[in-house]
Amino acid sequence: MFDRTLVMIATSTLAGAQLLAAAGEPKLQWSPLAPLPDTNGVAGAFAGITKGTLLVAGGANFPEKMPWDSGQKVWHDTVYALDKPNQPWRIVGKLPRALAYGLSLTTPRGVLCAGGSDAAQHFAESFLMTLSNEGLRIQSLKPLPVPVANGAGAMLGSKALLCGGSDRPGEQTALNRFFALNLAQIEPKWEELPPCPGEPRILAVAGATSDAFYLFGGAALRREGTKVKRVLLRDAWRYIPGKNWQRLNDLPRPCVAAPSPAPTAGGMLLLVGGDDGSLAGFSPAEKHPGFPRGILAFHLETEKWLILGQVPASRATLPTVAWNGAYVFPSGELRPGVRSPEVWMMRMEGPTSP
Repeated sequence: MFDRTLVMIATSTLAGAQLLAAAGEPKLQWSPLAPLPDTNGVAGAFAGITKGTLLVAGGANFPEKMPWDSGQKVWHDTVYALDKPNQPWRIVGKLPRALAYGLSLTTPRGVLCAGGSDAAQHFAESFLMTLSNEGLRIQSLKPLPVPVANGAGAMLGSKALLCGGSDRPGEQTALNRFFALNLAQIEPKWEELPPCPGEPRILAVAGATSDAFYLFGGAALRREGTKVKRVLLRDAWRYIPGKNWQRLNDLPRPCVAAPSPAPTAGGMLLLVGGDDGSLAGFSPAEKHPGFPRGILAFHLETEKWLILGQVPASRATLPTVAWNGAYVFPSGELRPGVRSPEVWMMRMEGPTSP
């Protein structure tokens, strides 16, 4: 367990050290918040802000036995709320069903939740979560055109964008389809946009600036004979509304299931942790040392990649939430099959993002 004091992460770089100095070095401060009441922690939770309160909902874990001991994954429906960073969590309600691995974004109308899965199927449903003095409210929206889990999305203006994922359990096929929901409309409806030209993928990282949507890494599902295997990706893409997709410089290493949407700092989009495949098939599984803790930074002006220090704890398969001038990383996977109830907040000092 890390000290419950601020952890200052030193910055290191690749060959772009001069670039980082020119861009202005954002210093990242990490502090732990109260852990989730679920002592096992969850992966693939929904999270966002409504009326200043942080909500974390659903997710999945292995509450009795680990997967290498034939443990069964369990999906959850509990909704937790954190009113202020220095307060404890409280339970405020339940999702319409046990659900995980969908898209969740903070919007002016509440926390958007779209898609996701349970043990039996993937879903297309979309809804908004809001919280008031009367309690938790779930407002149904138009469903996605297809079921989607393990996709990646971000807000671009008033539009929620979602790309990739898969439409059925079992990791047999992946998607490169791209959808948008304009929440400025009274009755918003998902529309389909041009698909990403890259290989269909799951567990990518999305990001957005004021005028563009970004998609990084993830895993393709390629069939080899009778088997389908994950192939970790390093490609990066940018979509500007009204224009075609553009391929950007590849990531220095693969990045799968890092927190999404990508935080922004100092004119950069940050890929925080995730899995790079370097420990795939590690044995014995119970001794796995944890996912990599390095931070990749994509410099928006020069379109070059940097290494920006490390996170205090390994994390994968979790959302990112902007809150109170910082970013929150709730729960997630420490290593394959193992979750953590820890909740971390990252605050940036120095230049701000665009």
